[in-house]
Order: sequence, then C-alpha cells, then structure tokens
Amino acid sequence: MTVKSKNPETIVLHAGPRSDHATGAVAVPIFQTTSYEFRSTEHAANLFALKDFGNIYSRIMNPTNDALEQKIAALEGGVAALAVGSGQAASALSIQNLCRPGDNVVSSTDLYGGTWNLFANTLPSMGITVRFADPADPEAFRRATDERTRAYYAETLPNPKLTVFPIGEVAAIGRELGVPLIMDNTAAPMICRPFDHGAAIVVHSTTKYIGGHGTSIGGIIVDGGNFDWAAHPQRFPTLNEPDPSYHGAVWTEAVKPLGPIAYIIRARVVLLRDIGSAMSPFNAFQFIQGLETLPLRMREHCRNASEVALYLQRHPAVARVIYAGMHDDAEQRRRTSTYLRGGHGGLVGFELGQGREAGARFIDALKLFYHVANIGDVRSLAIHPATTTHSQLSPADQLASGVTPGYVRLSVGIEHIDDILADLDQALAAATQPMAKAA
Repeated sequence: MTVKSKNPETIVLHAGPRSDHATGAVAVPIFQTTSYEFRSTEHAANLFALKDFGNIYSRIMNPTNDALEQKIAALEGGVAALAVGSGQAASALSIQNLCRPGDNVVSSTDLYGGTWNLFANTLPSMGITVRFADPADPEAFRRATDERTRAYYAETLPNPKLTVFPIGEVAAIGRELGVPLIMDNTAAPMICRPFDHGAAIVVHSTTKYIGGHGTSIGGIIVDGGNFDWAAHPQRFPTLNEPDPSYHGAVWTEAVKPLGPIAYIIRARVVLLRDIGSAMSPFNAFQFIQGLETLPLRMREHCRNASEVALYLQRHPAVARVIYAGMHDDAEQRRRTSTYLRGGHGGLVGFELGQGREAGARFIDALKLFYHVANIGDVRSLAIHPATTTHSQLSPADQLASGVTPGYVRLSVGIEHIDDILADLDQALAAATQPMAKAA
C-alpha cells in the first residue's frame, strides 16, 4: 500500500496493487486465465516447491483474486487472506485447515442456519465434532475445551439473533488454552475489527456487504498473523507435523522467512489445491468494485436500519424488535458498545403479535423489499427464516439459533428511508387487517 493510512475509506481504495504493472491500468484487470507460463523448468520447480512465490494455476491463485485478498487483509488488519468460492467454503476450510478426524471445535450457538447445518451434520460426518456453547456465558467455551479442541468459532453479529459475540472474552480464554478464535464478520464489516480484540482468523461471505450488489457468490479467510501456532505443536499437528500431501513440509517452519502466514499458506496450497473451491476472478473483480464503496454503504445501511428499528418498536402490531442497538440486557449493551463502532449493522428482526400467519402476509405484501435468501444488498430484503434459511434445522435447533416461528428478518438497504418506511407501513397494515376484520 503506497498510501499509508489506518482509515478504512482510504484502505479499500489504495490497499494492494496501485496499478497493473504491465499496462498501468488503475482498475484491477480481470485475469481470466487458467494457467501461467513458467520462465524455465527451474522456475516451475521452485514455484511448486514454495522456494519462489508466484502464479501456478488459477485454482490456487490468481492476480485479480490476489488484489482482493490484499485489500480485505488490510481492511481487517490481518497479514494475508485467501479468497474462496463462497462464504460456506470459507467457514468449512477455516476449520478443516486445523482439524483431522477425531478433533473438535467449540462453536457459538448463535449461528446462521447454513453454518449450523454444516457444523451439526456435515463436519461430524467427516469426523470433526462441533460442540455448541452459549455465548451468554463465555466460560462455556472453556468448559467445552479438551486436548483435541482445535478452534473456537463464532459470528460477530449473528444472523438472526443479532446479539454481539463477546470476542475479547472468548479470545482471551482461547489464548490461555492455546485455542484460536475464528470470527465470521460477514454482518459487521467496517463496524467491527475482530483482530483488534484477540481473534486469530476472520472469515466473510463476500456475497453479502462486501459485494453489496447481489451479483456474485464468494468468501474469504483472513489470517491475523497474531497466533503462535508453533507454540502449541500438539494442538496443531496440521501445521507442526510433516505434511505428506506437500513433500513433508512443516508449515510453521517452511514459511517462517515469509512471516506469520503458516495458517493461510497451508489453506491455499493444500486445501484450496485439493478441494478446489476457488473464487472466479470475475467475481473477485466484482467484489473489488463493491469494496470500494463499502464505507459509504455501511453508513447508510446502519442509519436506515436504526430508523427502521425505531419505527417497528413504536408500531402496535409488532410484539418484539431484534436489533443490535436495542437490547434491554445490560451485558448485551456493553458488548455492542465495545465491539461495534460507527453503527449497529443493517439487520433488523421482529415478530408480529398475531404470529406466523401474520408474518407470512407481511412478507407477501411487501413491494419495495425483495423476498430473497440473502443479506447485505444495496436493496432492502426480507425473509421468514423458519421456513427458508433455517428450515433444515429441528424446531429445538431453530430456537437455539434465535429463530421463532413468527420471526421476520429484514436486511435494510440504502434506499431513501421514507420509501423504506412506507413499504413497511403498508405491509404491516396488510398483515394485520384480516385478523382485525375477523374480530
């Protein structure tokens, strides 16, 4: 980064390559190529042996993806990043990079439904156990830890519960025990930097706020470079024992001259190489475009969401509002003020007093809001999680993750607030009118 700055508005524009070295192009080019020509057999051999760093094959690395990785690593305050094909891939690989069959991870109960299903069903089928801990009590993570625990996992602003995770408290417990904290920061870019509070790894679904326009699927893993993997060799055999899949490399030793990037290098040259969940360079280009306006968009998302939450709180048909800036609990208010800076995010949940049927009528009556399974678009979005994003969960697991039958989740966009509130107003009227007539 040629322009030194700690300000995110500058970082998203100037981190990474300033221009293309071959053409001088200011916009990052889309390197739509599978392969890269080697200068010689020696050059090729050195690349494959990690004696030199460069491009080999776009399943593993690509210059467009590299520009995105540099920008997001700088934005989060990390040392390196790895772009992958989706947010789900980022979550899975962040754990698989540390775990072997028989190992376990301790995760927060407050999770997105797709991640819950990954943790409760798919990872266990691979021999990786996920133990769930209620973040209301950070010490629950300590109690669930044993010698085979490889990581803690949580969401900064969990969707749909919207209760801020105690990052510093759990990270401190983990560092005492030699366990890194992986934070999914998808719902809180710009307004939270988990590395500042002790997290070791950050993941994002770039599909959401980073992209912002609902055009592309992607994910990213960011290495904070702040966790000493070599200090705990027995806890992290994937990084401290010879890796038979890469000519016996011991990752904490092999990349030491390059800096504290053992975790992210192994994720790239072993997992991404073998599993192949690569991000398209075209999508990486789209995410770079989105990233450049992220500071502006997040301010509008947060401002509009705050207005929507106040409007819903005052509406007689709304039984409860779920919003990071409106928790009654003193501890939640403390966590919100500690970990969220500059806004409370763009997500708002609520329940209608007349229950599930009224919630369905509300969704069907919306005109400006889109009914889609996504968050973080510039457009306002709405969904009923119990019948969509969390429908694969059992009723008990739905409740544990914060989904009740009548819960409606809004992802508030950047339209004019008057138009957003007008659409909510007419949809709430339509949702409650039939019940009123019946009475």
